[in-house]
Amino acid sequence: MMNMTAGHIAEVSGGTILLGSPRTPVEHISLNSNNMKGNDLFVPLIGEKVDAHRFLFQAVEQGAAAVFTSEHRAAPEGAEGVWIRVEDTKKALQALGTYCRSRLGLPVIGITGSVGKTTTREMVAAALSAERQVFKTPGNYNSQVGVPVTMWEMGREDYDIAVVELGMSEVGEMTVIARIACPDMAVITNIGVTHIGQLGSQENIYREKMSIQDGLKAGGILILNGDDPWLAKSRAKEGCRVVFYGAGENCDYRAEDIRLSKGYPSFTAVCRGERIPVNLKVMGAHQVGNALAALAAADLNGVSLEKAAGALETFEGYQGRQQLWERDGMMFIDDTYNASPVSVNGAVDILSSLDKYRRRIAVLADMKELGAEEGRFHREVGEHLGRSRVDMLLTFGELAREIEKGALMENPDLAAVHFQEKEALEQFLLESLREGDAVLFKGSNSMKLGEVAQHVCQYHN
Repeated sequence: MMNMTAGHIAEVSGGTILLGSPRTPVEHISLNSNNMKGNDLFVPLIGEKVDAHRFLFQAVEQGAAAVFTSEHRAAPEGAEGVWIRVEDTKKALQALGTYCRSRLGLPVIGITGSVGKTTTREMVAAALSAERQVFKTPGNYNSQVGVPVTMWEMGREDYDIAVVELGMSEVGEMTVIARIACPDMAVITNIGVTHIGQLGSQENIYREKMSIQDGLKAGGILILNGDDPWLAKSRAKEGCRVVFYGAGENCDYRAEDIRLSKGYPSFTAVCRGERIPVNLKVMGAHQVGNALAALAAADLNGVSLEKAAGALETFEGYQGRQQLWERDGMMFIDDTYNASPVSVNGAVDILSSLDKYRRRIAVLADMKELGAEEGRFHREVGEHLGRSRVDMLLTFGELAREIEKGALMENPDLAAVHFQEKEALEQFLLESLREGDAVLFKGSNSMKLGEVAQHVCQYHN
């Protein structure tokens, strides 16, 4: 159990106690003053718009046992609980996370990539769970502040192994979080264009993703997608080794006999002479690669490939990522957690593969953080859709207009309607959907298209 005293936390984070007893027990870490579990350490982060130091008193009122502060050199009048002075609250949190990781003896698998890292995280955890007690990153705690909290939470129960998602959006971020997580194995799913606006080029994204090795333990294993052109010729750092997965002959864990039935993939996993049939309950051919990464991670940790494959066959997806509902003779696919050109094209392909439905309707919103070429990326997604079997396109957001343009260039007869207001889109769907329709919702999380999906599905519940 990762419980520490306030005095111990101050020591490992380089802080000084301004108020309160160093013997005060701390059981949780919170980054939100309204979300306390009891005996929390509240860490006020300084963002571009909000400095959370203004919520210190509120955090204590809500149950925080201790707080970090970089704005006080003495406890303010009326303060209660334990106040710990640090120079930088984010760096202090990272130091605490690094210390927590150092106390844990269990192996850690780090997951990163431009697309599919959360689904891969979930599938790796599912495969390992066939024979292991598995910890996995809670929610989206995959950032410079989320990973330290994950390290703390990892130590709260007895686990055999951990699967930790590592995300990045700026240069140098991966090195920071990889050194905190200190993985024994590192999986990279692919190199795409997500965050290219911040990183400048796909080559920079590749270098940043590969820097997960900055935290990879000596003797560690780098697990790479051998079908990705950026990763296929990559090598592990000195003292570590690389393992490839994919459909190519260069792959140590290979998929053969790939086929789709009503959008659901099946394949034969081949490794060291073993041939294991795998039937997935998540849609899309791209899930084969995610499943292979999971099988590789499981096998390399001593889990039977056959049992790992069986566990994968029970996996049905993750909230906001290809969640399926059948209502009133209609199919709804909620894939709104996030979006990139690769993932949107894949989702469109899934929609196109659904044969039993009368109309296939794509509801697509803006893809964010694509930089100066964002218009081109949206048009290319539209062109792909225009060549598909989609019957109707509904777009939402200013950038999504380019999706519509690209689609109509390829298929001028496509039924297409654009919306600038979420409420108007929702009303259109409520009035026009009927039995026999299959509807895909896909867009960046900030567009809140998932709210539309939820409301429409609830209406037809």
